[in-house]
Amino acid sequence: MKGPILIAGGGIGGLTAAIALRRAGFDARVFERTAVIRELGAGIAIEPNAVLALRRIGLDGAVTAAGCIEERLELRTAGGTLLACLRPRELGIDVPFLSLHRAALQGVLLQALGGEGVHAGSDCVGYEARPDGVTLRLRGGERVEGAVLVGADGLHSPVREQLLGDGKPCYAGYTAWRAVTAENFAPRPAGSSETWGRGHRFGIVPIGHGRVYWYATSNAPRGGRDEPGVLRDSLLRVFGGWHAPIRDLISATPENEILRTDILHRHPVRRWGEGRVTLLGDAAHPLTPNLGQGACLAIEDAVVLAECLQIIPDPIVALRRYEALRRPRTAGIGRRALHLGWIGQWEAAPACWLRDRLVKWTPQAFHCLQMRKIFRF
Repeated sequence: MKGPILIAGGGIGGLTAAIALRRAGFDARVFERTAVIRELGAGIAIEPNAVLALRRIGLDGAVTAAGCIEERLELRTAGGTLLACLRPRELGIDVPFLSLHRAALQGVLLQALGGEGVHAGSDCVGYEARPDGVTLRLRGGERVEGAVLVGADGLHSPVREQLLGDGKPCYAGYTAWRAVTAENFAPRPAGSSETWGRGHRFGIVPIGHGRVYWYATSNAPRGGRDEPGVLRDSLLRVFGGWHAPIRDLISATPENEILRTDILHRHPVRRWGEGRVTLLGDAAHPLTPNLGQGACLAIEDAVVLAECLQIIPDPIVALRRYEALRRPRTAGIGRRALHLGWIGQWEAAPACWLRDRLVKWTPQAFHCLQMRKIFRF
């Protein structure tokens, strides 16, 4: 292949793609708009399918060492009643469920990639495609020539906008607050959990080093803002009476470290690319976070993309093959995540009563079967 592979976006998908492509023998270069590549204030789940993908490029050990191995995943009511409990060992999968801070994961990826070929402070604003290559246009007027362009530039991707022109993402109907406690939070939760109320949910995820990642969701109009100085109190009014340690987690978190994010997604599309341009991760298939699969699918994308380009000599054919392999899986998981979030955000008391009992009465074998389908790679 003549020329480097250009990757717009230095998030988890973009960095993993660069590593996978370099290990496949390609010259891959990452262009990230922020001056410093980092993620703040959030934890992340790396589930078995992503661990298997990382194993293909030799990174599963380093990521496992940086994270926390999950022993149980629980679903509870606001009063603490256990609705379902999934123990990874029950799935018969020989790879761990991991949780860690996003910054820790990106640190592992940056170390594996090295400083070479990572261009921070390089904001992609568009591209020019030709039969024999692609020109990436950066803010400020700089132009970079390459053989292939991978748009890994996230939910509001300029590459996608030029390629598909399909407008803004859809609002799922609820917003989320998220934060990470300081080290040595006590009492340490026994495992990860999500708690369902009426129009509200709360998640707890230990991420190692005595820290806990937590998130809360509430049905709300799109674009809402929190008044400074009252955010923590408003969260405590909603969640303070829920089971332990939810109140303590909110109280232990400085208000200025709580991030608010509207939950956005896009419906699956039939086309991710054209010519020598393709999409990856949230730029291709942004989904709601209800199955913890956003970063996992981006990691899968990266590994499959590199393998297709390595095996198929014609880069245009290779990109279309990559897209054909990835579209059905990402679309299916995206629909399931959207549906799960819709159910979890129900508000009507009779519907929530029925929902909780149906979950509790569902056989454990059924839950395991559904999870095995997602965790396969």
